[in-house]
Amino acid sequence: MGGQCNKIKDYIKDNAIAYSIQLIHHEDIDKYNILNATMTGMHKCLDEITDLLSIDTILVDGNHFEFYSDKNDHYIDHICVVDGDNTYKSIAAASILAKTYRDDIMLMFDEDYPVYNWRKNKGYPTKAHREGIRLVGPTIHHRKSFRLLPEQLPIDF
Repeated sequence: MGGQCNKIKDYIKDNAIAYSIQLIHHEDIDKYNILNATMTGMHKCLDEITDLLSIDTILVDGNHFEFYSDKNDHYIDHICVVDGDNTYKSIAAASILAKTYRDDIMLMFDEDYPVYNWRKNKGYPTKAHREGIRLVGPTIHHRKSFRLLPEQLPIDF
């Protein structure tokens, strides 16, 4: 994403009414699957935000969301919007915060494990990333439930 996105990230953080960024660990993604882990992360963000202010509707990027109730068991309406980051500024801002946070984590991983080229591929299974897995195997940070190599046999947890 680069410097421009970091400037935008800083602008969003400085000007947002509220925001939250949550990390869902790879073990939870492997245990519960990516969709459920994503819902958990979104709900944790909402828990933090609804402690600060009242929300009447949640805009969600995508086509799926699990019902959400605040700490007072007040159900909050939600609207799912496919490609919502191209439609709503708030969804675009959330996407930028999430992606720049992920990119920062990938940069840290790259310092410890440069063979995977996380700095460039941000964890996506590029040819170079898979070659690193083939050469030295997966790290503790790799999701074991994802196919790491095209010819991969099942990995025992």
